[in-house]
Amino acid sequence: MNYLLWALATPVQFWAGWRFYKGALGALKHRTTDMNTLIAVGSSAAYIYSVIATVFPNVFTSNGIKANVYFDTSAAIITLILLGRYLEARAKGQTSEAIKKLIGLQPKTAVVFRGGEEKQIPIEEVGRGRPGSGQTGERVPVDGIVREGYSSLDESMITGESIPVEKKSGDEVIGATINKNGSFKFEATKIRQGYDLGADCPTGGRAAGQQSAGAKLADVIASYFVPIVIGIAVVTFLVWFLPGRRRI
Repeated sequence: MNYLLWALATPVQFWAGWRFYKGALGALKHRTTDMNTLIAVGSSAAYIYSVIATVFPNVFTSNGIKANVYFDTSAAIITLILLGRYLEARAKGQTSEAIKKLIGLQPKTAVVFRGGEEKQIPIEEVGRGRPGSGQTGERVPVDGIVREGYSSLDESMITGESIPVEKKSGDEVIGATINKNGSFKFEATKIRQGYDLGADCPTGGRAAGQQSAGAKLADVIASYFVPIVIGIAVVTFLVWFLPGRRRI
């Protein structure tokens, strides 16, 4: 049974867990430690101890100690950490997909008044202060202020509020929100990069790609915690091992 457990744990330890060894070696080159070091050392200790207990059980039994193995422990450590990283990567992927869909909600054209007539132009050509039109069922092209008319807008994509918000003369409207009913004329106040939508997308993208404050703190703590724990383990080993050798 021990040999079977050894065979099952080995690919987990050195194939699935290779990234931890690689990360630990990278940290060692910079004379520091991180969470990869902690995982590599912890799982390797359980694995190597179990290999010795499997191949040379007399080392333990001759001293009245049962030759227990901990292959399941080393494999579980690596599996759970990889599962956590997979779930984190999946969450970031879903965030990126949501950002792409959000960007797709931006209107490509806008209706403006020129010479007393309504004209549809590309959103890039809309100028600040230019009067525009909001029709039922359409998205508001840019941020602005209502000058004429009355309507209610669905702002749930921006504010999370599911109930449409009533808009009248003097009220602000947000680009990419949906005009539910009624019509109005408004004056553009924010163009292109000024959208709440456009501003949120790069911010969300940076947040998805950046390491969380908790993860950064964990790495800082690990840089001190890991060498301290390893040092305590070495001292403990020597305290128990050396007196034992003298008695033998």
